[in-house]
Amino acid sequence: MTATVLVVNSGSSSIKYRVVEPASATTLAAGIVERIGEDGSRVEHRTDEVAVARKLPVPDHREGMQLALAMFDEVGPPLDELGIVAVGHRVVMGGRYYDGPTVIDDDVIATVERLAPLAPLHNPPNLVAIRIGRELLPDVPHVAVFDTAFFRDLPDAAATYALDLEVAERHRIRRYGFHGTSHQYVSATAAEVLGRDLAELRQIVLHLGNGASASAIVGGRPVDTSMGMTPLEGLVMGTRTGDIDPAIAFHLARTAGMTVDEIDHLFNHRSGLRGLAGHNDMREVHRRIAAGDRNARLALDVYVHRLRKYIGAYTAIMGGLDVLVFTAGVGENDPVVRAEATAGLDHLGITVDPERNAAPVGGARVISPDGAAVTVMVVPTDEELAIARQAIAVV
Repeated sequence: MTATVLVVNSGSSSIKYRVVEPASATTLAAGIVERIGEDGSRVEHRTDEVAVARKLPVPDHREGMQLALAMFDEVGPPLDELGIVAVGHRVVMGGRYYDGPTVIDDDVIATVERLAPLAPLHNPPNLVAIRIGRELLPDVPHVAVFDTAFFRDLPDAAATYALDLEVAERHRIRRYGFHGTSHQYVSATAAEVLGRDLAELRQIVLHLGNGASASAIVGGRPVDTSMGMTPLEGLVMGTRTGDIDPAIAFHLARTAGMTVDEIDHLFNHRSGLRGLAGHNDMREVHRRIAAGDRNARLALDVYVHRLRKYIGAYTAIMGGLDVLVFTAGVGENDPVVRAEATAGLDHLGITVDPERNAAPVGGARVISPDGAAVTVMVVPTDEELAIARQAIAVV
């Protein structure tokens, strides 16, 4: 039987799961438990033969994880018939402790729990999934794959905030970076598709989903990334501000009487595209632009301006650019964003072929003209496959 990995991604209000055959990139079963602890919670489970979806109360992540694993017994295929050799868990915050996939033991759990204040929406549900998974599947190793691992060894100049060093050290304040599993997978895949040596490439990867981040990668190693101590920093996102003057928080506290929690909620949940255009889905932003909505047009302009700013900055940091890669939901599927983000960057060697960019084709592909100084690509990300491959590599 071919070795497989059960990948678990336990988020703030959902649990995604998938059984992957790393060698062939085949998915044998997958599902999601969503809206955990909310009205309208539901589970969806699918294989090649069947797809089941139902609404039912899921009060917390513990019951969500139990439900996810129960779907294999109820709907199939049974987990003990899938050749599972490891369970790979996405863990958002690993701090400076982990630079790669790590077999989970009690010490790892304690460290992830200790780091929870740095990722309060993510590490706690990650831990629930790990604990329940180890209880229900005790006979296979469980592996933590950290969002921050790829960026653990960022150069000090990129990782350090200009803050009092003693305060920063005491409270573990530095730039950790996120989406690392995606950035690592996509940059390596881009080199493979191009038939070029990863060690010789200077790449910018733009991971553009509801959460969005950019990375500068030289020779397969990151030298900078847009997200910082938290996923709030950097690009404009679906509901997050991205880069913002920190004094705005002081101003809102003093003049609007807002609490820290209220400002946190504003910056993380009521800003970005949603704050500017009234909706965080880029497809809806485009529809509103077509209908003449000026706020939606402004939202896209701000979004694209930030992208161009990072492309230019990272090209300068790396001393040039060989490959620019778009990935994730918006990056893979939105030719308008790709076209506008690269417009006017000819002086950097960045151009996009309009027909290639607009072509409705999937998979990894080049969208720059033949002979362009910088190769512009679309490379679909697959974080679950990346987690599966990292997990099986250590077991």
